[in-house]
Amino acid sequence: MAKKSKPGTLSVYLYIPNIIGYLRVLMNCYAFYICHSNKELFSVLYFVSFVCDALDGWFARRFNQVSTFGAVLDMVTDRISTACLLVILSQVYWPGLFFLSLLALDIASHWLQMYSTFLAGKSSHKDVKDSSSWLFRLYYGNRMFMGYCCVACELLYITLFLLAKSQNENMNEVLLNAAKKNIILAFLLAVLFLGWGIKQIVNIIQLKTAADACVEYDINRKHEQ
Repeated sequence: MAKKSKPGTLSVYLYIPNIIGYLRVLMNCYAFYICHSNKELFSVLYFVSFVCDALDGWFARRFNQVSTFGAVLDMVTDRISTACLLVILSQVYWPGLFFLSLLALDIASHWLQMYSTFLAGKSSHKDVKDSSSWLFRLYYGNRMFMGYCCVACELLYITLFLLAKSQNENMNEVLLNAAKKNIILAFLLAVLFLGWGIKQIVNIIQLKTAADACVEYDINRKHEQ
């Protein structure tokens, strides 16, 4: 039986989903470059980049081009993009510590989850079938549910950025005034906040679960020595 040819390093870098990842990086760099001079274009570019996050996964599965490098590139791009937007929001709204806390939670939970995945020998950080949390399993096990939470979170941040007129604004006042002026926007904000809230709960669960996995790995390794 003929052996399958081993893909070269360059070919992996040139996988279609990875090329989409590079384009996302360039798109985000330009988007943040113009974020204060052109809020509308920034929002469009940022959201298009976010949508491409789903496309690269589809291409990876469709053309059998799943790679560890692609998964890491995807997660790093997501985390840095969201982190940059949260930093901007921390400068626009008061108190800024709220958004910086969200940034820390997002990065810490995903980094620990990725690291614990490799320690457990799993192929994907989304493999949480052994988790005791039904919400955690639902989040990573149902693409529609996870998609809703992720889209709601990013759209909420974009909406907050568009609603801000100056720096050091009170977020609660801005949201209340916007909701009073437009009932459709009020409903949209409620839907977005629901998805955002669920995602933050999942991040907390993910942080605790991944930390427990790392501690358990250390305990088992010491026991084997």
